Amino acid sequence: MDRSMILHLAIRADWEQAKSSGHYPWSTRGITVADEGYTHCSFESQWKGVRDRFYSNLTDQELVLLEIDEAKLSSEVVVEQLGAAPQAFPHIYGCIDIAAVTTERSLN
Repeated sequence: MDRSMILHLAIRADWEQAKSSGHYPWSTRGITVADEGYTHCSFESQWKGVRDRFYSNLTDQELVLLEIDEAKLSSEVVVEQLGAAPQAFPHIYGCIDIAAVTTERSLN
């Protein structure tokens, strides 16, 4: 498992706003880091399942997959299996630093 790069599936409009404001407050769809306590992320082998479970009613054009360099984050990353999750996922215990995003991948 490559711990140097983790992924976060974002709503494109939220990410574009974050690049303008310099702050990305979202943990997952409709939930802020302040409410959840961490940012939901995934590894390469997991993100499609996340998309299917939580973002299936959005088009590929409405989403963007962010590649995050863990070494550039100011918050800790913990790989853990919480609640009913089918496997362990990486969680950033804070917001995603804009500078830590190395690539924005379109889904289409």
